[in-house]
Amino acid sequence: MPGALLQVDVGDLTFDVRADGPADGRPVLLLHGFPETSLSWSAVTPRLTEAGLRTYAVDQLGYSPGARPAEVGAYALPALTQVTADLMTALEVPRADVVGHDWGANVAWALAAWHEDRVRSLTAVSVPHPTAFTTAWRSDPEQQERSAYIRLFWQEGRAEELLLADDARRLRRMFGDAVPREAVDEYVAVLSAPGALRAALNWYRAMSSATPVDQVAVPTSYVWSDGDVAVGRTAADGCAACVTGDYRFVELAGTSHWIPEQAPEALAAAVLDRIASS
Repeated sequence: MPGALLQVDVGDLTFDVRADGPADGRPVLLLHGFPETSLSWSAVTPRLTEAGLRTYAVDQLGYSPGARPAEVGAYALPALTQVTADLMTALEVPRADVVGHDWGANVAWALAAWHEDRVRSLTAVSVPHPTAFTTAWRSDPEQQERSAYIRLFWQEGRAEELLLADDARRLRRMFGDAVPREAVDEYVAVLSAPGALRAALNWYRAMSSATPVDQVAVPTSYVWSDGDVAVGRTAADGCAACVTGDYRFVELAGTSHWIPEQAPEALAAAVLDRIASS
């Protein structure tokens, strides 16, 4: 079946979902991060569908125009996780291999922890288990320095103004040379719509360690790159203690935070390896 852009209703929300691969293929749920869209998986998806998998790449809450609630609380991790499980139900996907990058990895970790019956396997990309990240943030000066940008993102209004000023110069600069210019243009176009960047930043503004994420028992791979400017070695190494199931740590050398676009072949290989053994 050729790729299709689906509009999927979850209550009063409507999500845009890019579906590809054979209709009867084993389902794979792809969750993007900030400040991207489902387009970030475009170089990974063909490698998965060629293996007979059915992929669903979601424009997540705040990124889909029809799923952009105004209240910050809608973007808290428990809410994001529940709406993702509900989206799977709406897609008639009771269980999937879940792949998440950046904030999508956070949701994927929580989905595997709190809705274990919905996750056949997990491949988390760039961002480790929330407990590993929080521990590093509290104890590791290097991780604190890497995460300093988050304090700007918490500043409602100021962050939006700075990131979109001068044709979104600062937003574009986040990607460096790792992401194709045409993809960055699309991300900027999406986040320049009224209320869109505010919604995307609300993921940060709703951050809380008050609801800890449980250990993950499903077969899990964590893919991290030594060139990631946002997540350091301490957080990456701490991830193993948060998984009780089969765990694999895949380290990519010389790659930036933007693994799906910069190293799609290596990432797809890690995903296929995880799926084949789960």
